[in-house]
Amino acid sequence: MGAKKLFSLLFIGLAVVTMFLFSCKNNKKMDAKNNPLLQEIYDTPEGVPPFDKIKLDDYLPAFKEAIKLHNQEIDKIVNNPDEPTFENTIVAMDKSGIVLSNVSNIFFNLNEAATSPQMQKIAQDVSPMLSEHTDKIYMNPKLFDRVKAVYDKREKLGLSEADSMLLQKTYEAFVRNGALLPEDKKKELMEINKKLSLLSLKFGQHVLAEINRYKMVIGKKEDLAGLPQSLIQAAAEMAMKTGDSGKWVFTIQKPMLIPFLTYSQRRDLREQLFKAYITQGDHNDSLDNKAIVNEIVNLRLQKARLLGYKTWADFRLTDRMAKTPGIVYNLLDNVWDKALPAARKEAEHLQQMIYSDGDTFKLQPWDWWYYAEKVRKKEYNLDENELRPYFKLENVLEKGVFYTANRLYGLTFRRADDIPVYHPDVVAYRVYQGNDSLMAVLYYDFYPRQSKRSGAWTTVFRGEYYKDGKRVPPVVSIVCNFTKPTGDMPSLLTLEEVRTLFHETGHALHEILTNVPYRTLSGTNVALDFVELPSQIMEEWAVSPEVLRVYARHYQTGEVMPDELIKKIDNAKYFNQGFATVEYMAAAYLDMDWHTITEQKDYDVNAFEKASMDRIGLIPQIVVRYRSTYFQHAFSGGYSAGYYVYLWADVLVQDAFDYFRQEGLFNPEVAAKFRHLLESGGAVDPMKLYIQFRGRKPVVMPLLRARGFIK
Repeated sequence: MGAKKLFSLLFIGLAVVTMFLFSCKNNKKMDAKNNPLLQEIYDTPEGVPPFDKIKLDDYLPAFKEAIKLHNQEIDKIVNNPDEPTFENTIVAMDKSGIVLSNVSNIFFNLNEAATSPQMQKIAQDVSPMLSEHTDKIYMNPKLFDRVKAVYDKREKLGLSEADSMLLQKTYEAFVRNGALLPEDKKKELMEINKKLSLLSLKFGQHVLAEINRYKMVIGKKEDLAGLPQSLIQAAAEMAMKTGDSGKWVFTIQKPMLIPFLTYSQRRDLREQLFKAYITQGDHNDSLDNKAIVNEIVNLRLQKARLLGYKTWADFRLTDRMAKTPGIVYNLLDNVWDKALPAARKEAEHLQQMIYSDGDTFKLQPWDWWYYAEKVRKKEYNLDENELRPYFKLENVLEKGVFYTANRLYGLTFRRADDIPVYHPDVVAYRVYQGNDSLMAVLYYDFYPRQSKRSGAWTTVFRGEYYKDGKRVPPVVSIVCNFTKPTGDMPSLLTLEEVRTLFHETGHALHEILTNVPYRTLSGTNVALDFVELPSQIMEEWAVSPEVLRVYARHYQTGEVMPDELIKKIDNAKYFNQGFATVEYMAAAYLDMDWHTITEQKDYDVNAFEKASMDRIGLIPQIVVRYRSTYFQHAFSGGYSAGYYVYLWADVLVQDAFDYFRQEGLFNPEVAAKFRHLLESGGAVDPMKLYIQFRGRKPVVMPLLRARGFIK
């Protein structure tokens, strides 16, 4: 045998062995036992997700194995030879599926905050799989028989309030998911659910792709006239990322869009950027969302009819405080009647400002922010750029948000650099009751990136629950899109972003403070029109002079915001409220109109939207906050027939905060009552919780006063 041939055979043999070992390694990695996702409590500090170990290839096998495990848990409940009881059926269901919940929470949260083309492909594969899995559970006749057997004898079981709520919600979940339907209708419902899960996913992916593909490139320095230096610097850094070095790139992400509309002296460029924003998903191309909106609303109506409801809104509202579309429209109409005249007066005022500048054009939507800011400077002597140096992100968070949570509830927050995170921008905190009892782990993800959707939201990687008699602390995440630090310039927030940070932490506190035994009732698992109360009320502390004096410090000098400036903020609290209320409420009406349709047909999406806005008399100077083709709350974010909830919650908020104003912003007795509301999660009826806190039902007058619509 020649040396070359021997070497060749040895090489081939080595290659075969290498391939075998590589195959074994891959098989080991893909083995369920070695998948880092497949645990109830992870082998990490505080049991948080092992982000540093998870690979893209882990997700699909983890989903398949977690579904298998959940099915085994369900089969054990179904085939239990003992008579159905609250413990062996209802509680057992609540305890089932924890591993699948963990995998889903990690994957879908990261798909929103740190996505990639590979993750989006996995999402398309997984979404119908999960939809089918859920349907099979809720349409399992033997499982429903056991649930119904317990439900039918509920009055004789001596259940606690939390137990009764868990039983009620479990039974209703089966009914709302088709358990009472005949077999042929169940199959029809399953097909609808599969389609809806994919359509909602696709809608959101289109919006993200639209945001990422648009850029407005400015090459002349004079075209930056009026813009704050921080925005110019951010645009220069964006240009470097997009291959436009030496120029300035502006996107339709809100941290760039709103400041540009507010300060740019180039009216034509304001128009260009604004129109790019309001035409997302409406370009008749591969990212167009009109056909998806059409299919979603028709499928939702079909699903509602299958389940015995007149409209999708009727179906969605049955488990909320509002209960019926009529009650929602009644609230909207009552506030709209006060807000629209205020917006008209504001529009007239801005038009006069245009004329006083020597211009003759009519006020357009892309002019509103610019001239509103002029009014604020002239009449309230309040300049947003005058405020921002006092709103350094770290100060707002640690000396504002954390301070407020500590004064109200005794919580302390300690940065936790040993906890794995899913992106370098993310920071983690351990949250303690006092100094010793761990309440939660809390992540903050502050800055925009191409892999993150727009907006701000709070979510959980693990909700609170009890295991073996001990509370398992929640793992909560807050995701924002604030201006990123550039060079020696820290992240300086606008007043609206300050409110957003307080708002989202309010959601997080709902999760952190919850102390109920069941996952199903934990944290923000409450009626959708109740869930915004804990978040929106935190915004009231954000702008309270007493709290501003603690956290609003100049980022260079450390000086506290002067009382004169704090007074300006307070004096300007009614400023632009007509616009803010009308812009938001127009979207709430549009959402309700889409989901109270009673006829399945091919809708002209833009014509439908125009008719909706014409019906309420939206003035042409204001565009609905979210047009249909990028209305993620309604079509991919879980708020269908639910965008009204922010207004509903603000009725509760203003009424509740009046109580704090009367008794003291940090009155320990009032704070303890509100904490009870947060601790209860979904274990108590929300109206009962509110009455326990306030001593009566909420009234709308404080809301109208807070917005300056009545004296």
